[in-house]
Amino acid sequence: MAKEKYGLDVELVTFNDYVLPNEALSKGDIDVNAFQHKPYLDQQIKDRGYKLVSVGNTFVYPIAGYSKKIKSLDELQPGSQIAVPNDPTNLGRSLLLLQQVGLIKLKDGVGLLPTSLDIVENPKNLKIVELEAPQLPRSLDDAQIALAVINTTYASQIGLTPAKDGIFVEGKESPYVNLIVAREDNKDAENVKKFVQAYQSDEVYEAANKIFNGGAVKGW
Repeated sequence: MAKEKYGLDVELVTFNDYVLPNEALSKGDIDVNAFQHKPYLDQQIKDRGYKLVSVGNTFVYPIAGYSKKIKSLDELQPGSQIAVPNDPTNLGRSLLLLQQVGLIKLKDGVGLLPTSLDIVENPKNLKIVELEAPQLPRSLDDAQIALAVINTTYASQIGLTPAKDGIFVEGKESPYVNLIVAREDNKDAENVKKFVQAYQSDEVYEAANKIFNGGAVKGW
């Protein structure tokens, strides 16, 4: 579709973690990436000094709470272990969701990047277990983990979708819309502009929802 409508030859490059795509983009190994939300991008720029900028929105892929042990939060026992991603932005996102569903309360004014140290109320004395994001789907089989907060990308790899399988799900008003990101010195290039147009198309939206079983919410 990108070639037919926009004259673009797109080579898809995949990565196994959240760090490498921005590193590759910064080095010029790729022209754009599309995998991260703004809080994560901002943190990467702050931590690593990247000269990167958002050039367009893609989708919101809601995070959700999944479990093989319980079917509702009413069944969650005191002292249960909850697995969450350990990178700062997705950890914060997960804790905000746990607060939203009433499992914990966070300190006022923590913004989008709370940590476990910001929990001020924890009525069920839940244990927050921080794991690498790719490990979260496997944690559902861990006898010690009652529930895991997983983003759609990794949940879909084991056939889970937020709407169908999530015990609780992030709302559509989430600030974590994913972005198309380019280098600052390349953001106005014609091929980048055409890529954004191609990505923000009905064809890509339909394909994303097929891949993620209805788990992609249009962000543009």
